[in-house]
Amino acid sequence: MCLALPALVTELLADDMALVELGGVTKEISMALVEGVAVGDYVIVHVGFALSRLDPAEAEKTLALFAELAQA
Repeated sequence: MCLALPALVTELLADDMALVELGGVTKEISMALVEGVAVGDYVIVHVGFALSRLDPAEAEKTLALFAELAQA
């Protein structure tokens, strides 16, 4: 089973890398598979790679569901 999570791009780095934030954790990931990503965009992240951009409203819904599950 695979799990891909929405993450907020906070900084673009050299060599197709970026910093993303998810639940207060900052992680460096590869952006080599996705074009046109800007700071403030949400991306789907799986094993250190951004797989696609995500609509901000969908990302926020998904993150809210994860937060709700964590409280249960």
